[in-house]
Amino acid sequence: MLETSARLLRLLSLLQSRRDWTGAELAERLDVGLRTIRRDIDRLRDLGYPVDATPGVAGGYRLGAGAALPPLLLDDEEAVATAISLRAAATGPVAGLAEPAVRALAKLEQVLPSRLRHRVTALQAATVPLTGPAGGDEAVDPGLLAAMAAACRDHRRLRLRYRGRDGSTTLRTLEPHRLVHTPRRWYLLAWDVDREDWRTFRVDRFDGPPGPPGARFTARTPPDEDVAGYVSRSISSAPYRYRARVLMHGPIEEVGRHASPTAGRLEAVDADTCILHTGSDSLEELAIYISAKGFDFEVLDPPELTGVLRAMSDRLRRAANASRPSP
Repeated sequence: MLETSARLLRLLSLLQSRRDWTGAELAERLDVGLRTIRRDIDRLRDLGYPVDATPGVAGGYRLGAGAALPPLLLDDEEAVATAISLRAAATGPVAGLAEPAVRALAKLEQVLPSRLRHRVTALQAATVPLTGPAGGDEAVDPGLLAAMAAACRDHRRLRLRYRGRDGSTTLRTLEPHRLVHTPRRWYLLAWDVDREDWRTFRVDRFDGPPGPPGARFTARTPPDEDVAGYVSRSISSAPYRYRARVLMHGPIEEVGRHASPTAGRLEAVDADTCILHTGSDSLEELAIYISAKGFDFEVLDPPELTGVLRAMSDRLRRAANASRPSP
């Protein structure tokens, strides 16, 4: 006869495999009496599993929906299908699904047997989406995301090679804090051990999967409680040669529809204006980016951007005057 804990798991698996069971069927499957089945059903309810019971000769048991999500039992095929689906969602285009998918994938892969992990990896490697990789060189390995999510959760160091903007590669020892996702990219906010400072990293620039989990570390206070806002600031203007502040003549909600958080940060001034914080290594690129928003604006910083705008305005006016009108 099965021990109580093993029998409960087997009972839960049976209830999840079919909608309705009679007490006699469950008792026969588990080789116990009806009284034991009733006690085990009560134990499952105490653990948070909503088991509905119907009295009478034709009655039985059914696993229902509860107020909280209890642990689920998955067979091999279900576990592989779930992992594949989570990997796809982690790098997919559906807004709001990527970060929860990575968290769930980290939990699942932590307990996934090696034989199933190999099946998931093989299936992922052999599958190509019809549309091709969404991000090209910016595509991120879901396995790397899951490993980073687990390292953030467990406070374990990561040691990875990172490609900088100039193409050079450096070995980084990191204490990861949080993953931040935008519609196009994943970023990791981490404490850089060697540089003794907080850094924001593009996940697609890390080379290779991480090794075994590193040493545990004591979590540090993040540089800002608003992690998403901090990452937005660090990637939109801080790394660039020119940092611009531009007063946009438009409500922040309207301007926000034309601005990506990875390219600029918006700060409300009043109901009709807002300040755009952005940056670039080129003043010409800044002028084009700001002008393309479709709003009137005033340059606050840097002052040399105003001269570039005047020169660009003259060039566009000459081009418009010289162009032939369409018939």
